[in-house]
Amino acid sequence: MPEREIIKDVLRDSGMEIPDLDECVDTFIVNAKFVGLLRTIGGAETLVTVEHVLEELPDGEGWPSQRSKAPASMPAPAVVRKISEDSATRSDWERVCFYITPIGSEDSVERKHADLFMGSLVQPALEELGLTVVRADHIGEPGMITTQVLEYLKRSRLAIADLSYLNPNVFYEVALRHALRLPVVQLIRKADRLPFDVNQARTLVFDTSDIYSLVPKLQTYRAEIASQARKALDDPESVGNPVSVFYPDFYK
Repeated sequence: MPEREIIKDVLRDSGMEIPDLDECVDTFIVNAKFVGLLRTIGGAETLVTVEHVLEELPDGEGWPSQRSKAPASMPAPAVVRKISEDSATRSDWERVCFYITPIGSEDSVERKHADLFMGSLVQPALEELGLTVVRADHIGEPGMITTQVLEYLKRSRLAIADLSYLNPNVFYEVALRHALRLPVVQLIRKADRLPFDVNQARTLVFDTSDIYSLVPKLQTYRAEIASQARKALDDPESVGNPVSVFYPDFYK
């Protein structure tokens, strides 16, 4: 699959009026993966033809037997709406995304994981949304770290929660965001089993089993984070909040 900038250049040259090229590319990547047109082949993400996908489908199961035709009902594309860019009226907190993640001690596998996900996935995905990613160990203000974390949990416009390694501090902080009814996007390593308490919320699953599985999918993973972040900002409960789903009277 071409790099993002190449896709954006093609769209610019097409003459079509597209208000947000980043949003357009993210939506295309997420939907292409969803319908099976974007696959990892030979260690690289590759777009395959609709005909190729249809040839793999058995007859019946709601798909037409004539392979040369498009399916009668394709899955609905993801609905992604643009966030207001009126930054002049926003407070500093409106530009902050708090990254909830297991940090661990220096040189630990958790710290390496947090650094990799933050630098290679979360930060690039949220740049186009105008959000600055902040992690607990990067808060440069003096004071009790717990107090500062609570402040960021309460005031940040968005939170990205990495549930990898099933860290109890992470789940505690996610619960606070849920109780406050604030937008949070969950992600987790494929190697970890998502606990029942939070599996009602949509969670992005990333394969980090080895570098050959991770690197070819970085662009897709970034697009999935950006797309889910837009949805969460537009409607926090659209990505799932167990508190509001199972206890709707909790906020009354």
